[in-house]
Amino acid sequence: MVTGHTAPVLDIDWCPHNDNVIASASEDTTVMVWQIPDYIPMRNLTEPVVTLEGHSKRVGILTWHPTARNILLSAGGDNVIILWNVGTGEALLTLDDLHTDLIYNVCWNHNGSLFVTTCKDKHLRIIDPRQHLVVAEKFKPHEGARPVRAIFMADGKVFTTGFSKMSERQLALWDLEPIALQEMDTSNGIYLCGKGDSSIRYFEITDEAPYVHYLSTYSSKEPQRGMGFMPKRGLDVSKCEIARFFKLHERKCEPIGYDRSTKDDLYPDTPGPEPALEADEWLSGKDAEPILVSLRDGYVPVKNRELKVTKRTSWTAGPPRRSALEELLEEIRSLRQTVQAHEKRISDLENKLWPVSPNGTD
Repeated sequence: MVTGHTAPVLDIDWCPHNDNVIASASEDTTVMVWQIPDYIPMRNLTEPVVTLEGHSKRVGILTWHPTARNILLSAGGDNVIILWNVGTGEALLTLDDLHTDLIYNVCWNHNGSLFVTTCKDKHLRIIDPRQHLVVAEKFKPHEGARPVRAIFMADGKVFTTGFSKMSERQLALWDLEPIALQEMDTSNGIYLCGKGDSSIRYFEITDEAPYVHYLSTYSSKEPQRGMGFMPKRGLDVSKCEIARFFKLHERKCEPIGYDRSTKDDLYPDTPGPEPALEADEWLSGKDAEPILVSLRDGYVPVKNRELKVTKRTSWTAGPPRRSALEELLEEIRSLRQTVQAHEKRISDLENKLWPVSPNGTD
């Protein structure tokens, strides 16, 4: 268990450049970033690597930058978007005057130069955060009153889901103007994997009309409370697995694999764990495409890398003296690291004494 927040957690996001780092956002107005160890800790994790404080209301949206190291975006109930440098614990950019109401969702484009947002004010916006500028805007991408969601496609087009005036669920593909608009059904939810649905619909997007092509539907008896995706480099290439969902039930999380019978052209190179830019480079105006890795022979994860946070401090008369409290906190952190090291050693010894057999029994 990760138990650092003092109010419900509203969003989480794994870091694309470090498989052991996850960020969490909460009603307590904070964002916390956690280092998850490879071994199973003997007690709950209560101390984040860094706590990011800047929102005045609950924080409901988190998304990491796709190519720059340690840049994390958060959006709160205060209608503010903050871009953080997690490596220093500081806010890089604060966008506090671009949205007039609650932000529904945020998604970066392929290289992280822009992001798209949807909002309760019924506007879809494409934003250049470094210029503090809305570069494109669409009022009512879907006519219905219920929330709209939007994501960037790899080619720069925008894919949205929403509702018609008659509450029929819709999806649309946009290149400033709609390229394709389809109606789906009238069930609850706004996703292709809809919360409360018991089915998942698969679509493929191409450059040829009708652009958005229905493939198939996965159906089950139990409705989903939420859905997540495994990154491409986590798939089982040997089984021709091309997608894996994680379906959240009332008391469990069910993995659902989507396989094809052949490997041909199923595994183009995919974004790997190495960032293409440092945070300062991106802030200065540089852009870079994601660094890709091959999945042809499967993916071998990189070794666990510790997230280091170096908070920037300025002074004119030399560094300040550490207080007794700071020294005590430093000693506590050192002791905690020692305890965690012992826990890992105990866990390793237990695994050697009582190895787990392939079928999961002792």
